[in-house]
Amino acid sequence: MNRLKHTALTLALILSTLTLGAQTDNYFLHTVTKGQGLYSISRMYGVTEAEIIALNPGSEVVIKAGQQLRIPQKQQEQTTATQMTETEGQRFHTIKTGETLYRLTVIYGLSAREICDANPGLSAENFKVGQVVVIPKKSAPAEQPTTQKVTEPNPLIGAQQAQDDEGDEQPILSTNIKNDNCKTEHYVKRKENIYRISRMYGITELELINANPELRERKLRRGETICIPYAQNEQKPEIVTPAPESKPQEPATTPSNEDLFAESKEKAQEIEQIKAAIILPFMLDNATGSNGDQAKMVEFYEGFLLALDSLKSNGVSVDLRIYDSGNGQQSINGILSQPEMREMNIIFGPVYEKHIAEAAAFADTTGIKLVIPFERDVEAVFTNPHIYQVNTPQSYFYSEVYDHFFRQFPHPNVIFFNAPNEEEDEMVAGFKQELINRNAPYTELVADTATNKDVIRSYFDLERENILMMTSKKSGVLNNMMPVFQLLVRDTTTTKYNMHLFGYPEYQVYTNNHLASFYEIDTYFYTSFYTNNLLPQAINYHKKYRRIYSKEIANRYPKYAILGFDIGYYFLKAMHLYGTDMDNRLSEMEYSPIQTGFKFERVNNWGGFINRKVFFVHFSNEYELQKIDFD
Repeated sequence: MNRLKHTALTLALILSTLTLGAQTDNYFLHTVTKGQGLYSISRMYGVTEAEIIALNPGSEVVIKAGQQLRIPQKQQEQTTATQMTETEGQRFHTIKTGETLYRLTVIYGLSAREICDANPGLSAENFKVGQVVVIPKKSAPAEQPTTQKVTEPNPLIGAQQAQDDEGDEQPILSTNIKNDNCKTEHYVKRKENIYRISRMYGITELELINANPELRERKLRRGETICIPYAQNEQKPEIVTPAPESKPQEPATTPSNEDLFAESKEKAQEIEQIKAAIILPFMLDNATGSNGDQAKMVEFYEGFLLALDSLKSNGVSVDLRIYDSGNGQQSINGILSQPEMREMNIIFGPVYEKHIAEAAAFADTTGIKLVIPFERDVEAVFTNPHIYQVNTPQSYFYSEVYDHFFRQFPHPNVIFFNAPNEEEDEMVAGFKQELINRNAPYTELVADTATNKDVIRSYFDLERENILMMTSKKSGVLNNMMPVFQLLVRDTTTTKYNMHLFGYPEYQVYTNNHLASFYEIDTYFYTSFYTNNLLPQAINYHKKYRRIYSKEIANRYPKYAILGFDIGYYFLKAMHLYGTDMDNRLSEMEYSPIQTGFKFERVNNWGGFINRKVFFVHFSNEYELQKIDFD
């Protein structure tokens, strides 16, 4: 009876283990990073927010950086990793303790080059536990090479070819085979090793070593010819007497991450003349020419041309093509299909959602860099490694603001002034949650002139920095409260309090009306775009723009004429300096923009780049203008 109970318990444990195994094969783990929300995570993995919530109850309420989420594995859900077939699509893999790139190649039957190509953001430095990598679809198997009437390669020509075709993984076959157990022979090229050659011919490392016993005692030598045996499950064309079997031995070492990444990454190339294209809605067929968006695009283009002029004087050569995308209803595939477009190194634009989707698909196919200057919500950036999104997605942008806020004000006491009849802003809602998470006190009052200074002062804290903040970005709400805030500052009973006004990027447009008040109240606002018109760089740019175009730059947020200059100068200079290695070296760029902050980071190992630059502008009560860069 006891034995029967023991057997039943054992079976239950086995079934439990099998169930757990099935679950872990149907999902993988994603570690939330700063700024990520359910929307961005779902776009990364091609699943819905509802599917993520189903595996992670409570995630619809809040998720935090560092939290692990279960993400459903959408591809080949009914098969294990080692049972993938050529018809199955990509899947995702979370790196576990002890795993290496070499281990992934064994698990999924792929080459290191295939994995690295699918994950351009992956490197030996960031190959760490918890990182998620995309496992690409297996390539269709190549036809087995035959040995009929193939001319034996000349060793001298082969040596030169090994230098010219470094990294080429196409087998070099020979019919002059001296050993009947050899299917063919392989001429060893530079940087080839046992691992790469065995994968090339679909055999194991042990099979290759057993066919070439001398490799047990020494390394491969460039220029030598080695025997490629038939695979264990492959039928030989004729029966042969097998050689005396020797004891198999494991290779002395397996390839390191550093070695595999070094072999799998393409060598950087210089670009002597950069071929660039701009695709923007200039709407040249607009008879009136008075369209507001059209004026912005013209200013952007004018600034871009000034960047080319500056780059030219520094020895940068650019061949620029300009295309009018028209309104958002028509397709730009006619532009993208023009032969010269495939020769481009980089494309700037377009603007509209439909056009961005078409340009992103083109960039994904061709590998051409695509810079999206204006749009915040670019879904393709989460899956397309060639996209640079200048305007930061809101969730990433706000997470940077919150982080910087607490670095600037470690012990805040925030007083929010709610705008009547106005829905709460996404930034404010997130900010309140962040205050709760950090145990920082806050109060909510009504943004109305009836809210007098004595009421506000009653909520001040002597031990903390008292932050006044509107919940609305509209100028009217600010106009109502500014006189009240000024009375607070001027009240001698309030001087002992540490008080600041904290606002939005739009505040820079309001400086014409409130500059003196901003200084008096000690105002901060966050932004990614700001021009200090008192700096020599800005003064000289405005003079040059005025001289060439005979007009002033429109007072917008951002200023498009300066945005075009900053973006054009930044990317074209980087491409000039780093060539095809720009993706990996952009952080090394030394450039002080006039207006636009740049800090590009990949959203994941297989996606594109988003700009995460945020800084604070401070109008101090000592009448100093400061730009606070937290990086």
